[in-house]
Amino acid sequence: MLLAATTLTLTERRVAIVGGNGSGKSTLARLLNGLVTPTGGRVLVDGLDVARDGVKVRRKVGFCFTDPAAQLVMPTCLEDVELSLRRTVKDKAQRREQALGVLARFGLRERADQSVHTLSGGQRQLLALAGVLATDPEILVADEPTTLLDLRNGRLVGEVLLGLSQQLVLVTHDLELAARCDRGLVVEDGRVVFDGAATAAVASYVASVSS
Repeated sequence: MLLAATTLTLTERRVAIVGGNGSGKSTLARLLNGLVTPTGGRVLVDGLDVARDGVKVRRKVGFCFTDPAAQLVMPTCLEDVELSLRRTVKDKAQRREQALGVLARFGLRERADQSVHTLSGGQRQLLALAGVLATDPEILVADEPTTLLDLRNGRLVGEVLLGLSQQLVLVTHDLELAARCDRGLVVEDGRVVFDGAATAAVASYVASVSS
């Protein structure tokens, strides 16, 4: 989806992006860590241009996809988190210890040696989050992270996301979750048509689809 010319400065701790399928919200989110690069204008993260400084930007901005299968590439939970740490933690024993600590943080310590393919949907999404956050990025972009989950697991992942110390940019169809953010953007036909408090953004979006 192409985006119209857009000027935004995102400083709030939790920013929700809502809109219909194909509206351009995922494209907007992917601009933030260089998964998509702008054909015009610039996207800056702490002064870094995502098109020119993509590697540095991706160290600052973690990205969580809708389907955790897109991110889970190793056989076991422990190995998957260890893979995320290979660049920053060179010592193998230290890397293992740190990975176990990350798994514990997300309630997955007891599943360290379990195959990722035997995890529940919620556990897989938590593991994907653990892998992204293991390197302690300053910003997390989450693209519809609860869409494939049932109600219980969706709420679990939502609570984890809202409790993060990192700045969160959340693309979501879960309007209750979106309303708990600090700021909300409504995207329609490639344009940001509303930008304000998250509760007001949700109300604007609901009104637009109800009319």
